[in-house]
Amino acid sequence: MKFTKMQGIGNDYIYVNAFEEHVDDPGALSARISDRHFGVGADGLVLIGPSDAADFRMRMFNADGSEGDMCGNASRCIGKYVYDRGLTDKTRVTLETRAGIKVLELTVEGGQVRSVRVDMGAPRINCEEVPCLLGTGVVRQAPVTVLGHTFRVTPVCTGNPHGVILLDEPVEGFDLAKYGPALETHPAFPQKANIEFVNVLSEDRLRMRVWERGSGITLACGTGSCAALVAAHLCGVCGRQATVLLDGGELVDEWDEATGHVFMTGPAAFVFDGEYDVRR
Repeated sequence: MKFTKMQGIGNDYIYVNAFEEHVDDPGALSARISDRHFGVGADGLVLIGPSDAADFRMRMFNADGSEGDMCGNASRCIGKYVYDRGLTDKTRVTLETRAGIKVLELTVEGGQVRSVRVDMGAPRINCEEVPCLLGTGVVRQAPVTVLGHTFRVTPVCTGNPHGVILLDEPVEGFDLAKYGPALETHPAFPQKANIEFVNVLSEDRLRMRVWERGSGITLACGTGSCAALVAAHLCGVCGRQATVLLDGGELVDEWDEATGHVFMTGPAAFVFDGEYDVRR
């Protein structure tokens, strides 16, 4: 099976052209191929295929084999893949995901995509829609206790369920590996959740680290950065646009007041092409 490894500010996935390749069990394959010691190494597997509702369809699988609903960094990489590889000549591409159809606006320089602006749609901020069991309607900084530590969690769905925590202590030294799994699987999130730990640097700059549902600590999470912006704005500590600093780089996110949609802008990069023996 031919594949391409790509990364969006360090959030790396294995991409497979499903127009040409057939994958019988993508979940199982994702768990094998994502292993950083015995596989290729990635945060998961992404299939790029045909769609009856959009220009392309994305299916993404986490490193543990579970299927995700949406991945912001992967959607940008798909925009670069389909344009740079000649699958489309459009600079406005629609992408079908399990979280709905997303619109990708491609910035092209020298015949290659340099950055992608993704219309992530309207965030779901009512607990019932996230889903989350911390209350009803919009819930801000609800107390959640795990491992003897109480966190203030703001639930948001930006394609995936998220629990955003505004930390007073620096995120750099925070023990994500200790608290991330317990928060991801807390009963308050019946479908589990990505957990974002955020420092508010100013009204238009956020510093974020993430524990991703199904993948653990990653260098970046696009849907998570959008959730962080929405949560910080709901809590009155951030404006509607911010640069979000992640371990792997920066994203610029905007929660547009007129449309209610969140827009995410950032880079995408090829790493390498390869072949993988799916019979192993």
